[in-house]
Amino acid sequence: MANRLLITSHGTNRDAFSARDWARFVSIGLIWGASFLFIEVGLEVFHPGLVTWMRVGFGALFMAALPQARATTIEKVDRPRVALLSVVWVAIPLTLFPIAQQWIDSAVAGMLNGAVPIFTAIIASTLLQQLPGRLQIIGLLLGFAGILAIALPSADGGQTATLGVALVLVATICYGFATNIVTPLQQAYGSIPVMARMLWLGVIMVAPYGIYGLLRSGFAWPSLLAMAALGLLGTGLAYILMGGLVGSVGPTRASFITYLVPVVALVLGVVFRDEIVAPVVIVGSLLVIAGAILASRREAPPTPAVTILEGEEDSAA
Repeated sequence: MANRLLITSHGTNRDAFSARDWARFVSIGLIWGASFLFIEVGLEVFHPGLVTWMRVGFGALFMAALPQARATTIEKVDRPRVALLSVVWVAIPLTLFPIAQQWIDSAVAGMLNGAVPIFTAIIASTLLQQLPGRLQIIGLLLGFAGILAIALPSADGGQTATLGVALVLVATICYGFATNIVTPLQQAYGSIPVMARMLWLGVIMVAPYGIYGLLRSGFAWPSLLAMAALGLLGTGLAYILMGGLVGSVGPTRASFITYLVPVVALVLGVVFRDEIVAPVVIVGSLLVIAGAILASRREAPPTPAVTILEGEEDSAA
């Protein structure tokens, strides 16, 4: 059962990013980069549990409005993987981020999210029994150096700042698993049917914490509008775009989207929230951008051993 749950696949496009891939890449980066700012606005009056529930709820409503969400049936054998996807891409990380942002700035949270490619690549390499290409490895190393530079100022922020960083890193590990798990699902069923069911299950999973938060929250229109934008765009539209990107370029290269997210989060946090960013954080951002550019280049072809492994998985399915 575990082997059936934890499988992944290569993207359908192993060449350099196409114009469509870049359009998805940039769009997701802009949307998810703004998500951390929306979370901070929501936290002004809403409990973290309610922020998560509203985010997933608005995203689920967005999916429910799309006819394609119900047009495709997910095979019974793949439904446990969709349920696992709801846990590692919705329930756990979307709960942890609002909690973490009580103690760390939105800019720092957004930039720490750039650790996702590292964990995604490690998991993909393990499942596919193949290392990323040379340029992708260099990109990962540059990104990792950038993450260290970004996290460094938070290390002196006391126990709560350290806890906030730790929670975000747990969330990014979950994203690493999710990006790998979703790839073969998207290639089999398309983005909308998979993401819709993932979010519908996610609403149920986060409901207990959401109800707990509802009883401990106030109300303000700016916060509500921020949650609507976070759910409809950051959890609805962006997840559809991300599913398409993952299916096209594969989990590791698609996960490099989080190297653009920190830059957007940084700019928005400074401009709209007057957040202070240390110079070393700017250096870290430049490193992760360089890593993203390298990651977009053509991947090396799979080795014969990997091809055999994938053939065995196809026959097992």
